[in-house]
Amino acid sequence: MPNPQKPAPTAELSREKAVPSAAQEASQKGRNLKHILIVEDERPLAHALELKFRHEGFDTHICLDGEEALKEATEGKHDVILLDLIMPRMDGFTFLQEMKTRGVKTPVVVLSNLGQDEDRARAQELGAVGYYVKSNTPIMEIIKQVESLL
Repeated sequence: MPNPQKPAPTAELSREKAVPSAAQEASQKGRNLKHILIVEDERPLAHALELKFRHEGFDTHICLDGEEALKEATEGKHDVILLDLIMPRMDGFTFLQEMKTRGVKTPVVVLSNLGQDEDRARAQELGAVGYYVKSNTPIMEIIKQVESLL
């Protein structure tokens, strides 16, 4: 009688086991993990930023609107905030003004499709330390800017 071989069991690993998070890698290497708050209502871009920053060893948190972001920015601990200007529930200019009013000193880098000099100047007057037009800026350039702030 033939002895059919049993198929080998598949070894499916959970994502957490297969790919350690940036926090797990940092703790294993003894590094202090830097936290980035991504405030972006365009989910594909927010996800792309999250993936790139995590790949570079950052911990990330995404907020999809200005009100949620303001709460997170004032209650959480973040090393840098990436901020879109045109968002639901609170625009980026109002967010920057509220941050200033509340005395939150976290550096903010603006990522917007608003490319007018007036918008750039207004964001900088409200405390933004960097300003990039999303459609003209590779994500790696944004990562380099963030790293220079830390």
